Amino acid sequence: MSHTVRDKSKLLARVRRIRGQVEALERSLEAEKGCAEVLHQIAAVRGAMNGLMAQVLEDHVHSHIADPAITDPAERTQGADELIEVLRSYLR
Repeated sequence: MSHTVRDKSKLLARVRRIRGQVEALERSLEAEKGCAEVLHQIAAVRGAMNGLMAQVLEDHVHSHIADPAITDPAERTQGADELIEVLRSYLR
């Protein structure tokens, strides 16, 4: 079972909190709040997204690369290749 399926409820809770933060940001922009408040909300959303990314990345490493139950080197290499691909796109 994939770690995203296993941790589905925890990950969805994080996504729902992020959705709430984005909606608050939208309301602030619609209400023409000051730039400092908007910037703080943007930083909070970014931090929450980075936290979600870090959690999924950590779980990926533990489940697909570092798990001692993985005895097939090709499977471990595939997990590492997937991680590298995601990191490259994330860091662009």
